[in-house]
Amino acid sequence: MYDDEELSEIREAHAEWEAETLDPTLGRRGERNDRFATASNREVNRLYTPEDVADLDYGEDLGHPGEEPYTRGVYPTMYRGRTWTMRQFAGFGTAEETNERFHYLIDEGQTGLSTAFDMPSLMGLDSDDPMALGEVGKEGVAVDTLRDMEVLFDGIDVGEVSTSFTINPSAPVIYAMYVALADRQGVPREELRGTLQNDMLKEFIAQKEWVIPPEPSLELVTDTIEFAVGETPSFNPISVSGYHIREAGSTAVQELAFTLADGFAYVEDCLDRGLGIDEFAPQLSFFFNSHNSIFEEVAKFRAARRIYARIMGEWYGAEADASKQLKFHTQTAGQSLTAQQPLNNVVRVTLQALAGVLGGTQSLHTNSFDEALALPSEQAVRVALRTQQIIAEESGAADIVDPLGGSFAVEALTDEVEAEATAYIEEIREMGDGSVRDGVLRGIEQGYFHREIQEASYEYQERVDSGEETVVGVNAYRVEADPETDLLRVDETTRERQLDRLESVKAERDDDAVAATLDDLRDAVDAGENVMPAVVTAVKAYATMGEIMSVFEAEYGTYQERIGVA
Repeated sequence: MYDDEELSEIREAHAEWEAETLDPTLGRRGERNDRFATASNREVNRLYTPEDVADLDYGEDLGHPGEEPYTRGVYPTMYRGRTWTMRQFAGFGTAEETNERFHYLIDEGQTGLSTAFDMPSLMGLDSDDPMALGEVGKEGVAVDTLRDMEVLFDGIDVGEVSTSFTINPSAPVIYAMYVALADRQGVPREELRGTLQNDMLKEFIAQKEWVIPPEPSLELVTDTIEFAVGETPSFNPISVSGYHIREAGSTAVQELAFTLADGFAYVEDCLDRGLGIDEFAPQLSFFFNSHNSIFEEVAKFRAARRIYARIMGEWYGAEADASKQLKFHTQTAGQSLTAQQPLNNVVRVTLQALAGVLGGTQSLHTNSFDEALALPSEQAVRVALRTQQIIAEESGAADIVDPLGGSFAVEALTDEVEAEATAYIEEIREMGDGSVRDGVLRGIEQGYFHREIQEASYEYQERVDSGEETVVGVNAYRVEADPETDLLRVDETTRERQLDRLESVKAERDDDAVAATLDDLRDAVDAGENVMPAVVTAVKAYATMGEIMSVFEAEYGTYQERIGVA
């Protein structure tokens, strides 16, 4: 961008500024801190100049929005054409209560649904399982059978709404229920839109929710992708999720690198299955965290698109534009929310949401200010949604495509994040002897990811404890007593009402038909066939979540993590 002579002049001017304009007697002592760093502990310069981006090639490194390498966005007009999908996470109690919240959010202007499930559903357990005691409907909605799914979407045309399902070990069952629901509503499967999280690799890396071991878990993920290519081409069968990696304590670079590595592992597994790269890649989606350090987060999102476009083309031979465009959902950082002075969280969430928008996200969830204390109340959910609407309609941030593009600081940070994340991905690939898939699986088994995240998390907490990292209201600017906040309370009769419905379904269904569908599922597993058609048939017979997941557990076994604290 600048020739050597111009850079020399800039270098001289910078030195002169530091020597004459910036008081040389103050040095670092004249600044608030001895060191300035991001939430990931990335030290940032006092000032960035063209010298920091001297190697930047506009065409190859930036380009125009909607064109490779997509650094500036995957669509030419971005939010000038259509704003991001405002997709608030919702789910608690029974299907009736969550259905009511869904309708409320739609009436308030939400443009996509996002479903939170309770722990038994996440782990593939029925509500009447002894292990589910005390957890039914507590942190999300309870879904045991297709009947619950029918109630959950009562009055909602699934052909008209985009729906996200945040679930992993039992994701194939929930996906099958949604497909079956569309069939019941008479909605063609190809019209279904939405996203299934379904990212099992990140479960073994960070969130730690699993039922069967890593390799068969990966096979089930690939089954859903293969099925979706043929049956639900407008639905994303996986959302490769860095969010939980960041919530576990990783840095921004680790979040990006490990997420992309997981994504490439799924790509390689699909290729091994015989799918063509341009056949399935357009249906892959991603999910990132947006933390407090605005410029680092924007750099992370921009670097993500650039790395993905390059590797999908160079390593996997993708040719279609849609196969090289990294599209992602963003959620503000739950880890950053504080129970102390919870209204401060409104400000944190606003800044994190703004970073997601400035970074070019395709959809966004803004956390509610009371989530460090309970499931979000209706008032808190409204404020969270209004935060997005104000950014979209009042701030002007949505009116300029990649508004921070060309900033010396942001471009320099984008380059740094890209280089460091790429080095991690290359290291993981080497662990797998040239295969990212094998490298990720070995990294899980050997505790590589666990140790990397653990060290970053420990270092962050040390900075908070020492006061080097300020958390307003926690280690600075504290008050004697926090104001009271009205919290959502899950109805204590939830479990009884859910068990009544489950018992009713079991009494009304054809048990012989259920048994036959479960036998067919078992046969499909034994034959190495794609299990999704059998799962769809089973849920239509009102087989329960637990019954279906028990087949997988019996056939594949369970998993015990063999790593500990270093």
